[in-house]
Formats: sequence, C-alpha cells, structure tokens
Amino acid sequence: MRLRLYHHYDGARVAYRETGTGPALVLLHSLGLSHREFEPIVEPLEARFRVLMPDLPLHGDSEDRPRHPYSPEWLAEVIAGFCQEAGGPRTMVAGHDIGAELALLATSSGLLEPARLVLMPSRMHRRDEFPAKRAVWRAVCRAAALPGLDRMLARGARLVFRPSVGERLSAQGNEDARDLIRHAFADVGGNSNRARSWAKFVRRWPVDAQLQLLDVYPSMNLPILLLWAEDDVAHPIRAAQEALDLLPDAQLRTVPGAGFLIAYDDPVAVARELIAFCG
Repeated sequence: MRLRLYHHYDGARVAYRETGTGPALVLLHSLGLSHREFEPIVEPLEARFRVLMPDLPLHGDSEDRPRHPYSPEWLAEVIAGFCQEAGGPRTMVAGHDIGAELALLATSSGLLEPARLVLMPSRMHRRDEFPAKRAVWRAVCRAAALPGLDRMLARGARLVFRPSVGERLSAQGNEDARDLIRHAFADVGGNSNRARSWAKFVRRWPVDAQLQLLDVYPSMNLPILLLWAEDDVAHPIRAAQEALDLLPDAQLRTVPGAGFLIAYDDPVAVARELIAFCG
C-alpha cells in the first residue's frame, strides 16, 4: 500500500493510501476515524479495483491548519478535487458517516460526477439521532477556539476516546477496532492547530435535518447503492428507505449483525456488496 499526497489549489493537503489495479474506487471514512476504517475490506477489493483511501481533512495525516474554513462546501470541494485528480473523472465513490455526507453533497451540488456512488450509514437528510450528546461534543470542540484551551482539549480527547471505544462501536465487539481508535487519535494529544480547526468545523457543520436533499434526490441520475448496517443505532435504516423512494436508480442492501463499524463487523459481506455493485 502506497502513501501519496493530493494538494488542493488552496494548499490543503490530503494524504491517501493507494493499492490494487483496475477501476478507481475511493473510500471515504467516518467522522473522527481515518482510512484504516476500511482496512478489513482492502484485500478482496484490491484484487479488482485501484483502491484509494484518503484521510479526510482534520483526520489522520491530512490537512488540519486553521487557515482553512472547514465548511461543508469547502470540504466537499476538496474531496471532489481529490477524487477527480487521484481517481479520474469517472471514479466510483463510497462513503460512510461524514464520508457519505460529503460524497452526497459533492455529487448533489455538481462538484463530483462519480460513475457509481455507495452510501453507507449516515444521517442522509435526517437530523442526528443523539442530539444531546452531539451538542455536548460540539460545545467542547468550540471551546478550543479560546486561547489556552486548544492544547488542553486536544490532550483530553485522547483520554475520552480510548481504544475501548472501538469495541463499543462494533456490534460484534471486534477487538481489532481498538487499534482503529488508537491510530485515529495517536497524533491528537497537544495538537493545538487541529483543536482550533475542529472548532471552526463544528461551527459550520449543519446540525438540523437536511430536508433540501429530499428535493435533490430525484435529480441524481446515477447508480447508487445504499449499503446499511442493520444494528447501527446512530443511523437507522429509515433514512435509507426514505431516500430509496426518491432516488431514480438506487438499491438498498443491508448487512445483518453489523453496527457502526460495518467493515469491522462483517467485512466479507461489505466487500461482496461493493464488488457486486461496482463490478
């Protein structure tokens, strides 16, 4: 697996891993994690695709300097630029959680025209299932904008997001998920730049339901796979079912016994569905 860098026109950098040969398939990870979220499915995919796994801005080895806006529009623009340059004009894109939201935003706004789109569990057009918990998290992140608190809160993040969180995110209690969390927060402690950038991000990321997407779905004329985990309490299947009725060329597939970390709970099923849909 090769480590590469994409440089956006405004200087933002996106670190990504590349492996395999064939049609390009971009995998966009969840909020707070890294490209390693998809490691369990890499081996079967790399035999058929050129797999590209970026660390989203604010994550892993990618851009985290406070000079950028970190708005949804900016993030979607960066991801679209990355997909077009690294994957080609008609790359296939799959995203989970915030990765799915950014892929959906970039596609629905015309910034990105993927050949095929896979949306794994995310909010879609609905609001967060746990608004109180998310409000606390947002308040803590916003406090990082205050002088003196940025470095302290960055260190505190590692204490809160311990490796054991990974097991709790897995419906199967997969112990390998501990390393996923350990890696995702390895460089967070004391990183004041990242803490201040996260403060900008949470101020700009929408918290309300994105009901305008209900009007956009009918115009999205491309093959879309809604690949949902049946036991993900953060992203109930209702969102996918509602979108399925409006998307012109979509199908819904579910993974029984899988929770938030869908690729860790059933990598065989996830890889099988991706290969069947993406060809």
